[in-house]
Amino acid sequence: MKAAIIGAGLQGNRRASVLRPAAGEHLALVADIDPAAAQRLARQYGCASTDRWQDAVESDEVSAILVCTPPDLHAAIAVPALRRGKHVLCEKPLGRNLAEAQAVFDAARQSGARLKCGLNHRHHPAVQQAKRWCDEGEIGEIMTVRCRHGIGGREGYDREWRARGEISGGGQLVDQGVHGLDLARWFLGEFSEAFAFLSKSFWEIGPLEDNAFVLLRTPRGQVASLHASWTEWKNLFSFEVFGKDGYVKVEGLGGSYGTERAILGKRSPAAPFREQAIEFRGEDHSWANEWQEFVDAVESDREPLGSGRDGLMASVLTDALYRSASCGRAVKVDDPT
Repeated sequence: MKAAIIGAGLQGNRRASVLRPAAGEHLALVADIDPAAAQRLARQYGCASTDRWQDAVESDEVSAILVCTPPDLHAAIAVPALRRGKHVLCEKPLGRNLAEAQAVFDAARQSGARLKCGLNHRHHPAVQQAKRWCDEGEIGEIMTVRCRHGIGGREGYDREWRARGEISGGGQLVDQGVHGLDLARWFLGEFSEAFAFLSKSFWEIGPLEDNAFVLLRTPRGQVASLHASWTEWKNLFSFEVFGKDGYVKVEGLGGSYGTERAILGKRSPAAPFREQAIEFRGEDHSWANEWQEFVDAVESDREPLGSGRDGLMASVLTDALYRSASCGRAVKVDDPT
């Protein structure tokens, strides 16, 4: 596989670092509107650079496109790339709004090329361990899911592209909140109702939100709650699943989020309280795991974990939640696929 990275910032560098030359994976081209940034990354991997993303899409040498730009360019790049038969790994969200995400999904479906959305939390080992415990029936039928995901921002955060709605498509709900929404859906299945309160508590980013308080309900009555925050002040990730026979929890993502842990507990009111905990120390392997999943899906011609449809449904949920916050009531969630 010969890949092109479009966007030579933090994400572009992360994605480039996990390519495996020994497995025949090569970076063929780096594109960025900042020629110096493109050249810096390209020099590290001995490949060409350009300041036009179209060069990557139109290149006959490139078979896979990694879209690592801000969201305002996701659909603009992914749609023509998919129509030319390129496989695409696109950072979340697939688009700034549901219409853009739908266009990306439709282009993949019509072309037959593989589309993966950058929902890397699915590839954290603690999250995958929690999913195995649930799938193996360790906690019985799932009743509820609860997720908290927050950061403290940094000086000048309100002047970055994330604070500009025409680029980002929204505030914290579409930034980190998408990860919690996707995980809740992965563990519980499709949702039928959505409700949200959004607030601008600290950062001068109006009309965007720096906090999102979310409730989702499945047709079976299972409920997921999510709080995504830019005012946590100390980075936090917590994902909890409660079943009729016990619970699983994921705490931390490594680095500033703290050691990544998967915890299994059983409902045992008449027995001593016990938990099983597994710690995953060291560097964050989710990016490498996600890339390998993408390559494996392309090679075996199957849908990847964190597929285009998963990316689209994340946008369906954020769209429903923004509508709910606007009208002040719960709204129905529709499946456009």
